[in-house]
Amino acid sequence: MPKGVQTRFVCSECGAEFPNWSGKCRECGSWNTLTEETRAIQKAVSISAKPLAPRAKSLRLNEVEQSDEGVFRRPTGIAEFDRALGGGIVAGSVSLLSGEPGIGKSTLLLQLCRALPDLKILYVSGEESARQIAQRAKRLSVADDQLYLFCETDLEAILEEAKNGYQLILIDSIQTVCDASISSSPGSASQVKQAAGALINLTKQLACATIMVGHVNKDGVIAGPKLLEHMVDVVLYFEGDRTQSCRFIRTIKNRYGATSEIGLFEMTDEGLCEIPDPSRRLLEDTPKDVPGSASVCLMEGTRPILAEIQALVAKSPFPSPKRLANGVDYNRMHLLLAVMEQRLGIPMFDKDVYLNVIGGLRFDETATDLGIVAALYSGVKAIPLAGDTLFLGEIGLSGECRTVGACDARVREGARLGFTRIVLPQRNIKLLKNPPKGVELIGVRSAFELTQILQKG
Repeated sequence: MPKGVQTRFVCSECGAEFPNWSGKCRECGSWNTLTEETRAIQKAVSISAKPLAPRAKSLRLNEVEQSDEGVFRRPTGIAEFDRALGGGIVAGSVSLLSGEPGIGKSTLLLQLCRALPDLKILYVSGEESARQIAQRAKRLSVADDQLYLFCETDLEAILEEAKNGYQLILIDSIQTVCDASISSSPGSASQVKQAAGALINLTKQLACATIMVGHVNKDGVIAGPKLLEHMVDVVLYFEGDRTQSCRFIRTIKNRYGATSEIGLFEMTDEGLCEIPDPSRRLLEDTPKDVPGSASVCLMEGTRPILAEIQALVAKSPFPSPKRLANGVDYNRMHLLLAVMEQRLGIPMFDKDVYLNVIGGLRFDETATDLGIVAALYSGVKAIPLAGDTLFLGEIGLSGECRTVGACDARVREGARLGFTRIVLPQRNIKLLKNPPKGVELIGVRSAFELTQILQKG
């Protein structure tokens, strides 16, 4: 090895550095993620030889100047994107937009440029040529007065260009930006960390806004997730099945607003179109009088969204039945199947079970348990569920039905979309402040009471 060169093994997931290679990262536990990187050894500089910079001074809380200038929100004009951002773009903020290839990230960035024609925007692309971006921009009717294309991957060149008075900087993508002083390849943990850190510092100095696109790896997470997620201010996940038209922007982190918000779009020939009423959109093709279909309500941030869960239960010809969950946590499905077998006396050990959430949504909260059990019971007994019935509630290991949060908002959303019967925990009925008129509220205390209601129809 040449003198003055140091070898380190860096984890591509968490960025931890080790002197020797090993199959498993000792920091994050990921396997086969350590890659070899070489870098020049910098000579140590004496502390006394360094120029002394002005030192920061501690301040009392009441001495801090209160100003709204640094947290000014600029609405983008795309309502669903503003919802995910918490109201709009904040000056001096750095956002990370991640998603699978082909999901629509570049399309969303160009539509953002179209919605902000009065801002001076720098679009940095390391993956496409200027001609390719111009063709897509023309198809999306993007104004070209204040949009500047910069097809470059060198970090120093990007930083130099970004100092020319731009108010919004778009980086597509951060994995293609490289620093010539680092010997590792673009996209490695060291390159991503260096590029993101330099862009963040420049954004804070210029008080502009920066949106970086981050690719996801084969496991569906951002490449170098801990590095990027901890460094930026806002983390947005662009999700959706590429075979379907629905797209979701989910907020994972937001230093300037609430998290767990979601924005919904539909991919069309004219780009991404907003879905202002997602509940109605997701339920418009719900089948009638078909066993195994139930309607539930989940909360995405402050927004209640109604969705359809479908269950197919069939006798398995094999000793080990097949279980498949799409949009539902796999372990949660097995837990509810065990509750049905032990508490309701319904044998599930010899049945294939398939669960699917329509529209590409993902159920992360337990308030949908009652609907999942209703769909499974309907599939097993071949009992069609009434199309005007909504299910809310969490199921415990003893089969009890537990209360859910934000029940008032869920009930109002169900009533708005025409549901006349809502099955929910008994205690939640007592906690409702203003029950909607014309809606029958059916309280249940356990999964057993739920099955009795389903048998009566």
